[in-house]
Amino acid sequence: MGGLGVAFLEALDRLFRLDAQVVEIIALSLRVSLTAVMLGTLMGLPLGAAMAVGRYPGKQAAAVVVNALMGLPAVVVGVVVYLALSRSGPLGGLGLLYSPAAMVVAQVVLVLPLMAAIARQVVEDAWRDYEEELAAMRFTWGTAVVTLLHDCRHSLLVAVLAGVGRAMSEVGAVMIVGGNIDHSTRVMTTAIALETSKGDLPLALALGMVLLAVILMVNGLAYGLRVWARGRFE
Repeated sequence: MGGLGVAFLEALDRLFRLDAQVVEIIALSLRVSLTAVMLGTLMGLPLGAAMAVGRYPGKQAAAVVVNALMGLPAVVVGVVVYLALSRSGPLGGLGLLYSPAAMVVAQVVLVLPLMAAIARQVVEDAWRDYEEELAAMRFTWGTAVVTLLHDCRHSLLVAVLAGVGRAMSEVGAVMIVGGNIDHSTRVMTTAIALETSKGDLPLALALGMVLLAVILMVNGLAYGLRVWARGRFE
């Protein structure tokens, strides 16, 4: 059996026996990414819905900007957050650099535009259908936003899952602001990059299989929700 086959078997062995190092890295990855997605949900979904409802100057320009921000390069976000959290930066006094909290901040910056853009599109489609009814019932702008967020809650889960996928698969920004410190800020993506360069293929493969499984599960859930939502409203 070749070296790659041996490494693959060792990776499976590490997963099946719940190797402490693998579990630690996976746990931190989930904690950082899910925290970022939760914060992104609390900010991004209301922001997207608010952008979709009503008429105001610059509405189309705002939509273009938020759509453009979906493609923010991770390394650029990492540099910006690094500068903000460094000692000479405006948030340097918080002492967050090279900590899981800094990684959460970087991931929030990445997932927020994505979730806001998806929420804006979903709520805007619903707003076209219900605008006249809500206006007739004299709903205020804020009440309309809350109502449409609730009505579109199932479809908006796709935005949340998209945020999970973006956060879990990101490597550049978290490596810059987290430093990839063992037992402190090492997550799956940064560990895979490091262990591959070191030649520890079993650990890199084990983490890669877990990460791939998570991304496939998230995409499967998103597809299932889209199909379910489409059938529900037809």
